[in-house]
Amino acid sequence: MKKIAIYGKGGIGKSTTTANLSAAFASMGKRVVQIGCDPKADSTLNLLGGKKLTPVMDYYREHEAAPPFEEIGTYGFGDIFCIETGGPNPGLGCAGRGIIATFDLMEEIDVFGRIQPDVVLYDVLGDVVCGGFAAPIREGYASDVLIVTSGEKMALYAANNINTAVKNFEERGYAHVAGIILNRRNVEDEYENVKKFADENGLQIIADIPRSNDIIHYENRGTTVVQGNPELEVSRKYFELAEKLLG
Repeated sequence: MKKIAIYGKGGIGKSTTTANLSAAFASMGKRVVQIGCDPKADSTLNLLGGKKLTPVMDYYREHEAAPPFEEIGTYGFGDIFCIETGGPNPGLGCAGRGIIATFDLMEEIDVFGRIQPDVVLYDVLGDVVCGGFAAPIREGYASDVLIVTSGEKMALYAANNINTAVKNFEERGYAHVAGIILNRRNVEDEYENVKKFADENGLQIIADIPRSNDIIHYENRGTTVVQGNPELEVSRKYFELAEKLLG
């Protein structure tokens, strides 16, 4: 089982990257689980035809008992099993608690044992790598971390913080950074700036995703670009990344 956590600055395109990567794996015949680790609960939206999934924490607020397997998530495109952790109401608690509660529940009802996935993807909120947001990189969860960044200064600043945090956890036998995904914003000297950051930290750019209006076009229709047109150049980039990660 390949288990990957995807981190990066808020708004950098983690959910888009994760959902398209899930769609690529599923199109290659792999059994996939995608877990959205964000109170906004929008990670799996485009795998479910634009329909929002009820987060685990919302279920806890509405019921006395924990959700059964049938309620913890649902199947989307390519039979990808989609889960959203959710979080507390704004201003009323720690968002990371939603991740911890969901992971505990997943172990209790043996989600991975039931589904037997080939690939598990964790789409993790912003550039926070502490508390519950560090849970995906702890022992037993993800073994690889991918950092999504553009060539923008603040995106690279966040990428550096994430890389430093993961290295600190690495000493405990947790996950390691497997590479950088350049999600282009078409800023000046973008590739050069990201390559410099990668080289300084002993990392590789394992995917270079072009800025594409096709992504926006298909997301407006409630789907990923990989589902919408797998032959497009940008779709092939996600397939190439999926193949590389499996290899």
